[in-house]
Amino acid sequence: MVPLSLRDLGEEVRERLARAPLRLNEYGYDPYGFNLEFACKILVPTAALYRYYFRVDTFDIDRVPEGRLLLIGNHSGQFAYDGAMLSVSMLLEAEPPRLTRGMGEYFLWKLPWVGTTAARTGQMVGTPENCVGMLEAEECVMAFPEGARGANKPYSKRYQLQRFGQGFMRLALQTNTPILPVGIIGAEEQQPGIANFETLGRALGLPSLPITLTSPWFGIFGPVMALPTKYRIYFGEPLSFEGDANEEDEAIQERVEVVKQAMRKLIDRGLRERTGIFS
Repeated sequence: MVPLSLRDLGEEVRERLARAPLRLNEYGYDPYGFNLEFACKILVPTAALYRYYFRVDTFDIDRVPEGRLLLIGNHSGQFAYDGAMLSVSMLLEAEPPRLTRGMGEYFLWKLPWVGTTAARTGQMVGTPENCVGMLEAEECVMAFPEGARGANKPYSKRYQLQRFGQGFMRLALQTNTPILPVGIIGAEEQQPGIANFETLGRALGLPSLPITLTSPWFGIFGPVMALPTKYRIYFGEPLSFEGDANEEDEAIQERVEVVKQAMRKLIDRGLRERTGIFS
């Protein structure tokens, strides 16, 4: 028997997806592999984590504009719960609801079941071609410019933004897409990193192989076990940029720094306002 609260949550997820701008064919798929029925099966337990485990609060989500959008957030916490929680916030809290398209790294699609599950829930390999197509179709695309540098950094570097890639800015310029900076608080503490075996990770086809505080206690489930930290997600003002996507790195980097500083302010605000890691 499904608990009433989960049943209600499932109905809410379906109702919100029905209001989201989706492009489905007669079989319930979109051009990139998203499937409504499959997505609901994944999004309901993810939404339960959002509501009852990480107890996510959002701030200024009304700043999310309609139409094409690049959501740019800080990345942390080893396992990508931060991206999942940001995606669910856009579905459950934004008006109108948005299906957020995550740009995943290539290695994720090589892992068993991950590629199919990601595609069926609206995610994609982060190639420029995929991203341009999504943005030109007025989709909301989520990216973490720090990549694995941010997700797998040690706990001693928590909330310190790592080097940003420039790809997101070139995409924004190429497609005339606004950028919405996002600051995520709580993910840094969910799986504190205590070591990182990068060489072994690369030998296994991974960008790194972090060892977290939860790893020794949960064995093979350690990489996905997260502490019940309190998430707080801050949405900044939309930023628009003009210029040529093929400009020199120095010119692109100046614009990247504008986004990075906006995110830094959101993170600093979140750290000031929270009362504790778990509350």
